[in-house]
Amino acid sequence: MPPVITALRDLGSGARLLGRGLTLVLGNRSLLLRGALPVLLTSVLLFAGLITLAVNADDLVAWVTPFADDWAATWRTALRIGVGISLVVGLGAVSLLLFTALTLIIGGPFYESIAEEVEDRELGGVPGAQEIGWARAAWIGLRDALLLVLRGLVWAIALFALGFIPVLGQTVVPVLAVCVGAWLLSIELTAIPFVRRGVSLRERRRALRGRRALTLGFGIPVYLLCLIPFAALLVFPAAMAGGTLLAHRVGTGR
Repeated sequence: MPPVITALRDLGSGARLLGRGLTLVLGNRSLLLRGALPVLLTSVLLFAGLITLAVNADDLVAWVTPFADDWAATWRTALRIGVGISLVVGLGAVSLLLFTALTLIIGGPFYESIAEEVEDRELGGVPGAQEIGWARAAWIGLRDALLLVLRGLVWAIALFALGFIPVLGQTVVPVLAVCVGAWLLSIELTAIPFVRRGVSLRERRRALRGRRALTLGFGIPVYLLCLIPFAALLVFPAAMAGGTLLAHRVGTGR
């Protein structure tokens, strides 16, 4: 099968994993409630930060582009729109990673129970699965968060710099930023099911890279939907269930 067709098929399969996760949590109020409670605590912080960023974006963009003050209005506006988009998208991606990490730290036992229930119901269980516990889940969440947020910051700086390039900064950069954010988010959302299988962060990244299109097909809709105010209350539990299915799929090569 041609690589393009395979990639498109995997993108669709990844999106269907999120859809399956949504079906599971909507069909089980216990799963939905367990997944939504930690999200409720962190959602206010996320959206307060995003609103603050959006309100002050014009001032931030003007501050970092003083050299454009004397440009013609058309070029100055085009440049600052591109930089503004890159700034909001890049920092929004980092904020979402922080939000996910904090949610997983707070709700570690809840999400471990969701992963276990999905694995038992959908996958017939995981032989030799490790019990994580809150303390270990919190440590894993904190460790992964630091590593992934650092990667996110590096990408945000790179994308911000690319935002200065006319046309590219207004078209390619936002799409690339969404893909990077979705990728890092997928790594976080599959942490618990992978750890239950005894898989390290390095091995997790390698496994997901082996099914990159499948991972992005799952992560992109999760990322975009979580940017909608309070949609994460429903999306995040579904993403945890879908991430468990994704971990099984890439871990077994099916």
